[in-house]
Amino acid sequence: MSIKEILEDLYKLDPALRSEEAELKEIIEKLLAQKPDAEADEDFKIRLKEELLSGAERKKKRAGFFLVHRKEVIRAAGLAAAVVAVLTFSVRSELITDIMNPVKMELEETAMAPVPLPSAEAESTLADAVDIDEERVLTADAPMMKRSLAPASEHFFDDGPDQDLVSTEEYREITGNGFILTAEQPVSTFSIDVDTASYSNVRRFITSGALPDPDAVRIEELINYFSYDYPEPDGDQPFSISTEYSACPWNENNRLLHIGLQGWDIDPAELPPANLVFLLDSSGSMQDENKLPLLKDSLSLLIETLRPEDRVSIVAYAGSAGLVLPPTAGNLKSKILQAVDRLEAGGSTAGGEGLELVYHTAAENFFPDGNNRVILATDGDFNVGQSSEEELTDFIEKKRDEGISLTVLGLGMGNYKDARMEALADNGNGNYSYIDTINEANKVLITELSSTMLTIAKDVKIQVVFNKSAVGSYRLIGYENRHLTAADFNDDMKDAGDIGAGHSVTALYEIIPAAGSLRAENLAEIRFRYKKPEEDQSRLITSTVDNVVRPLSEASDNFIFSAAVAEWGMLLRGSEYAADSDISRLRLQASEAAGDDRFGYRAEFIGLIEETEKLLD
Repeated sequence: MSIKEILEDLYKLDPALRSEEAELKEIIEKLLAQKPDAEADEDFKIRLKEELLSGAERKKKRAGFFLVHRKEVIRAAGLAAAVVAVLTFSVRSELITDIMNPVKMELEETAMAPVPLPSAEAESTLADAVDIDEERVLTADAPMMKRSLAPASEHFFDDGPDQDLVSTEEYREITGNGFILTAEQPVSTFSIDVDTASYSNVRRFITSGALPDPDAVRIEELINYFSYDYPEPDGDQPFSISTEYSACPWNENNRLLHIGLQGWDIDPAELPPANLVFLLDSSGSMQDENKLPLLKDSLSLLIETLRPEDRVSIVAYAGSAGLVLPPTAGNLKSKILQAVDRLEAGGSTAGGEGLELVYHTAAENFFPDGNNRVILATDGDFNVGQSSEEELTDFIEKKRDEGISLTVLGLGMGNYKDARMEALADNGNGNYSYIDTINEANKVLITELSSTMLTIAKDVKIQVVFNKSAVGSYRLIGYENRHLTAADFNDDMKDAGDIGAGHSVTALYEIIPAAGSLRAENLAEIRFRYKKPEEDQSRLITSTVDNVVRPLSEASDNFIFSAAVAEWGMLLRGSEYAADSDISRLRLQASEAAGDDRFGYRAEFIGLIEETEKLLD
């Protein structure tokens, strides 16, 4: 088998590849030089495949990458691995078929196949030469990878570092809640959750033209991304409680119980002095525009809000951790900004070492009556040192008991470690947000600064005791990784979620009424336990829900809009309970319940529904 024979086979498939002959010839020569008497055996085929793929990888700076996801073809390119695209989708040669079968099998097995295309110069020619058989393009029915393939975006066309063709994003597996018979288990207990990272991460997928990994969709975080018009708390209680009971929009035979909590708000000017210690990932994986550069722009927004009584420190980690900015008064903004501007990405990720230094710095500058908080910003890819999730969470658990909270800001795509980020925030008495745009940074770090920075209630738990006479069965929508046992509710040693100033928290139960349920007076008793930030003993609040079903036409905007978000999340997860959903009806209901959309978040959501509808078609 000669080089000429191999090249001629390629040129039969696409004459435009002749313009890449020098590079293709070099790749093949290397292999044949190592094995001069090579026949088309399996070893040679595998090595040729690997060389062609690595050739494409080296050229991605010039072109990007190509992927197929749920029949959506997202344009990008590669160079020498145009061969791979041609051979995968337009196999007309026995030799080439044999060489590329291992590639084709791998792509079909992963259900989301990266397929490099040629350089920009040859793109139009290749488009004419390659006939993609739609039956061979992966469909929405294909299984999803546990390690998700991130969608293409404008950032893949930057002159940044090479990206992995196949994403190594990681998400914790979620098994959706099913219905529970009230006669067997009338009590439902869970920890509240005010994280919002899932919503902006899902938005990143959809705006890039791809449906998200179902395990990236945490429905409670989608719902709680939005604020709701709940009454302000009065008296000594840190939050108000609202309930509403109406028909279920996606199943006319069922009903929906809406529970809302509203924390008391505070003027940012009245916040206690802040001791903020930033732990910024400046490793090599953070070079992309949607990572460290976006983070630097985001921090500049927060820095402008700092007061003289606030203190800021910055620790960066990449290979080894270092104190980039010692504790600095908040009014010295130019000094803080200069420290941020000097950050550059490079090296491996010593996340464990960085955590030790940042917490040490926070403890040395502790404000007894202030807000002491570590702010970790990263893609979550800790790969050096104290790196296991268990080690990291154990370390953070010890530090939270010393009065230092944790805020986690996730960034980027491709190697994003969502599961680890969520675990760190949960165990650090903190909150977790994902920043995909500068607008999201403004929402998290400016608009919602008070709730992000000031905890008003900790270890908040909810327990719902359903009346067997009114409720045949029920299911909690979302909160799958927040379940608690009934005994946990009264256990003050059991950690739970925290509520910040101005936070609203919403939970929904889908309910199948019991036979003769209309005769029951009460639907359920709702119990809340929480601790004041400075206390270790919990306080109890109880509220009774009347068994009065309000017609859906009379339901509040809070009820309708939160239900629309929940239903959207169910569709994205492929939930069996959304099998009969009508996304057009969902979009209309969300539009009619948008209410006072001061910042345009709800209008953006309605746009995401429209994009989702296109992707699901």
